[in-house]
Amino acid sequence: MKLTEGPRVRTSPFYGRSKAAGMTVASVYNRMVLPIATDDPTADYEALTQRVSLWDVGCQRQVQVQGPDALELCQYLSARDLSQLRIGAAKYAPLCDYDGRLINDPVVLRVNEDTVWFSVADSDVLLWIRAISGERGDDVEVSEPDVSPLAVQGPSATDTVAAVFGEWVRELKFFHFRRIHHEGIPLVVCRSGWSKQGGFELFLEDGSKGDQLWDLIWAAGQPHGIRVGAPNNAERIENFLLAWGSDTDAESDPFEAAIGSYIDLGATHDFVGKNALLAKRAEGPTRELKGLLIDGEPLEANPEPVGLQTPNGSYAGQTRAVVYSPRYERNLGLAIVEVPQNLPGTKLQVHTPTGWRPAIVVDLPFDL
Repeated sequence: MKLTEGPRVRTSPFYGRSKAAGMTVASVYNRMVLPIATDDPTADYEALTQRVSLWDVGCQRQVQVQGPDALELCQYLSARDLSQLRIGAAKYAPLCDYDGRLINDPVVLRVNEDTVWFSVADSDVLLWIRAISGERGDDVEVSEPDVSPLAVQGPSATDTVAAVFGEWVRELKFFHFRRIHHEGIPLVVCRSGWSKQGGFELFLEDGSKGDQLWDLIWAAGQPHGIRVGAPNNAERIENFLLAWGSDTDAESDPFEAAIGSYIDLGATHDFVGKNALLAKRAEGPTRELKGLLIDGEPLEANPEPVGLQTPNGSYAGQTRAVVYSPRYERNLGLAIVEVPQNLPGTKLQVHTPTGWRPAIVVDLPFDL
């Protein structure tokens, strides 16, 4: 089946280069094409974990909030306290609805005094923020700017990026960034990315410069064995990086999704969902996102959630993601597990294409 491109499914400024470099599998994310693999997943994983990998993640759209009331509005929108967010810094900042449901988990960047970017996961945050700002009457403009991230990830990512932009990038702290022009290319260089291998996200601010930016990074990465890649499911599950909408369902709250530590309920200001989240914390969860160690031969990644049950066949939850881990040389899973089956060490069964397999519940992140 061929993916049709067009106004409803856009491509990023890096799509042509990414495709030419070997990306053969794609998905749709934020109504854009997201390249996700080459024809050699083993080589994709190896490049990310041992060398350097270049990702077209232009589908990670930015929602820009700009104006005198920008920071005040953003504080109200996020369950993470953004009151001390400085220019040049970023924060992982979950967004919840008024009932405490997790509706997105963006990284928020304060670009200048009156401009904030929400670097969003796959949902309509732009429409949600416009609705809330309109109801509040904030003096802001909410838009999607011409900003497209290009990720450079892996052990040699810093050497690669420093070869292009200079040694100063080595001094950038995690979740800090600098806004620059380089050879006529406007961009934000941020030490961040959806892997635990270390690296940078380059937020290109002029889509017409996509090929130019890609070529600079690609050339600098040649001495380090650079390879085209994408957000890697095996690596992110091994290290537990939450995939909103994949690991979560429509009713998940941050505590159930294992990111409760990023919720600032002690903040003095009000924010969307605060009262509901206070109540949820007091009540305690009825289910939680947990890790699974799954027995048997290597499993293919599951295309959709699968069944999870106790050894006697009772419902225990839903397995959201399954992957074979090269690092641990075993099958791992992420599952929304009902209480009390969520306790570490609990024995459960996961449905697979070859039947039910034994599994053991573990805490996240995996520590084997």
